[in-house]
Amino acid sequence: MTNPTAAALIARSNRLGADPTTTNYAGGNTSAKGTETDPVTGEPVDLLWVKGSGGDLGTLTEAGLAVLRLDRVRALANVYPGVEREDEMVAALDHTLFGTGGAAPSIDTAMHGLVDAPHVDHLHPDAGIAVATAADGESLTGQIFGDRVVWVPWRRPGFQLGLDIAAIKEAHPEAIGTILGGHGITAWGATSDEAEANSRWIIDTAQAFIDEHGRPDPFGAPLPGHEPLPEAERRARAVALAPVIRGLASHDRPMVGHLSDTDDVLDFLARAEHPRLAALGTSCPDHFLRTKVKPLVLDLPATAAVQEQVARLRELHEAYRADYRAYYERHATADSPPMRGADPAIVLVPGVGMFSFGATKQTARVAGEFYLNAIRVMRGAEALSTYSPIDEAEKFRIEYWALEEAKLARLPRPKSHATRIALVTGAASGIGKAIATRLAAEGACVVIADLDEEKARATAAELGGTDTAIGIAANVTDEAAVQAAIDATVLAFGGLDLVVNNAGLSLSKPLLETTAADWDLQHDVMAKGSFLVSRAAARVLIDQGLGGDVVYISSKNSVFAGPNNIAYSATKADQAHQVRLLAVELGEHGVKVNGINPDGVVRGSGIFASGWGANRAKTYGIAEEDLGAFYAQRTILKREVLPENVANAVAVLTGPDLSHTTGLHVPVDAGVAAAFLR
Repeated sequence: MTNPTAAALIARSNRLGADPTTTNYAGGNTSAKGTETDPVTGEPVDLLWVKGSGGDLGTLTEAGLAVLRLDRVRALANVYPGVEREDEMVAALDHTLFGTGGAAPSIDTAMHGLVDAPHVDHLHPDAGIAVATAADGESLTGQIFGDRVVWVPWRRPGFQLGLDIAAIKEAHPEAIGTILGGHGITAWGATSDEAEANSRWIIDTAQAFIDEHGRPDPFGAPLPGHEPLPEAERRARAVALAPVIRGLASHDRPMVGHLSDTDDVLDFLARAEHPRLAALGTSCPDHFLRTKVKPLVLDLPATAAVQEQVARLRELHEAYRADYRAYYERHATADSPPMRGADPAIVLVPGVGMFSFGATKQTARVAGEFYLNAIRVMRGAEALSTYSPIDEAEKFRIEYWALEEAKLARLPRPKSHATRIALVTGAASGIGKAIATRLAAEGACVVIADLDEEKARATAAELGGTDTAIGIAANVTDEAAVQAAIDATVLAFGGLDLVVNNAGLSLSKPLLETTAADWDLQHDVMAKGSFLVSRAAARVLIDQGLGGDVVYISSKNSVFAGPNNIAYSATKADQAHQVRLLAVELGEHGVKVNGINPDGVVRGSGIFASGWGANRAKTYGIAEEDLGAFYAQRTILKREVLPENVANAVAVLTGPDLSHTTGLHVPVDAGVAAAFLR
């Protein structure tokens, strides 16, 4: 970073974006005006640095700034064709860019350039939007802020709004900012620190006024039967409902889920006014673009039976879809983009919490954060007045804006396992870790389940944050522990699509030295463990109604009769037949069940490192360090099998190219003729 003006802008943006009550993720924008040397003329040139389209203030870096020539931005006012051709101005901004690189200018860029102030902030604070969405927001603005903040009636973001605010700034030299009706706030300052201070003063003053003058019960009286369930009951009910809700929210396209049961959410759903307010929907464009115009609300008490709630959710989902289609048809024109889907992005369940959905865990979580912002906005507006969001027609114009459609079209193509939620057992090392790593790389959300919770968490951390992977402890021989692992998966990501039964161990002994305890241990971990995991997972897969995959990491030993290996090979044969049995039984639910038969995977293997490698090397009369090469030489291809080779097979079996394959065993053994399936 060479320009101090831009550096100060980034620091200010990061501070403002750090608090979700000040502005939401990827919401709002900030700018600064300053000078830089033109590399062509060598003369100073006035520039505008502004947060680019799609960026986030809290994590903004230099690459996220659009850099434009200020004189050319302001000259666009001379060719502005009017609000009917507003969208053309975004493309026109490309002709004002300074240099190459940087982010694409956003729809709010004109406002930042046209307002005659060195530093400008446009934010979406909860307290500010509460005033902006109050039925008497204009009079409240004067009452709260005096002549320091000016009311601006709702106008869709764009060039005309920039002209409006610029005119207000010129006409009101005493003002430090505006309340944008239905939307948010804009503030300015002569320095970066002054702009930030003015933004914070508007937010703090609005919140203080709400706290002092607002009604204590803006959401109304408690609603009997809608109180939050005790935490353990609440989580159990969430686990029971989440797969069904995710299936409903994924009717048009698969979604990942997120659960929020914060006090704000639970209190909102426990109050008498929540049905009325939820039906009004959100107001700030950044809110409803991620939450849809309104949520689906379960209209049953928290104490209703699970099956009663499930049945009602299905009814409400059909009604929601019909209502959304009608909304689209009421406002769509010949030029409107096609309807993007009629499923809810937010589902509210009294006593339990909020289920939010998106194409990734991050977008699902952020959608929930945005609706939490909306709840706080409604609380503030109702405390002072009556919540009055922008009307439905305006919401449609923004939701199906050509510029929004173009932004969506620029998104990268989803990876093969995008939206898929995977649980891999024994995934903290070896084959399991390689599988989890590959699935995460292909876009899946992954749960690393392992006996060693610390290693599971460490492996998950290697794959990214909790939006990508989590690590949990799981003893697959324990029925309760298995169910807890499935429950943790559902609570973390909203459901489950893909299970890999990989947990295993081996004791290499001849028949006469194999004890009953040896036999039981290996069968408990691999045969019984796979059964327990598959059974618990199947309940979720069936409730979701989205199909799914179950994969068994078996072994070439499931069909190959090797020496000194009775217990291990027998349990692998058990796993192999479970594949066939479950493929038949779960097929009617769209669930594919397949197996993989690796040969000895020596490198990176926890099993081989724990004594199995030494025993096999002794059996074959070779040094342990030569075992991988020995296995390779006995194969047709003369190649050593690595954990990544098994992971590749899992990715293919569970990816889109083998959507019609079930009951298959895939050898990953470099070619062992004695293990050919026949």
